[in-house]
Amino acid sequence: MSNPPPGPIVLWLSSRYENLELAQAVLEHVCKARGIGTDAEHWMGVALREALANAIKHGNQQDPAKRVYLSLAGGAEAIEIVVGDEGQGFEAAAVADPLAPENQMKTSGRGIFYMKTFMDEVTFSRGENGGTVLSMKKKLDSETKKGVHTP
Repeated sequence: MSNPPPGPIVLWLSSRYENLELAQAVLEHVCKARGIGTDAEHWMGVALREALANAIKHGNQQDPAKRVYLSLAGGAEAIEIVVGDEGQGFEAAAVADPLAPENQMKTSGRGIFYMKTFMDEVTFSRGENGGTVLSMKKKLDSETKKGVHTP
């Protein structure tokens, strides 16, 4: 009999880039517990890091007194990652298209594009107390679990 997958896991992180490593480790734990292959784990990790970096930099203005909310949950069919900040919030539709010719040489502005590329669903909303709440979902199928080695 196998153990049920962990979760939901909820963390409140100080707005420090060092916390990206902690969040990555938690995601790796969740992926291993759910039998997710290393490729899918890698791309979900990229999306998670982009979401957290945006919350820290743009949402909370790198104020370590402000926190970033992180939730990792899901079951056999999907993983859901929720990231929230305590900042002013923003309109996702107002973010410049990184594929537009005038933006292709810019060194920033691709985080949301990456999240939408690597995850199956990405939505933005306003938090109850302000800020932005980002929800990302990755469906778990045979391709996602490909290459998993069970002991």
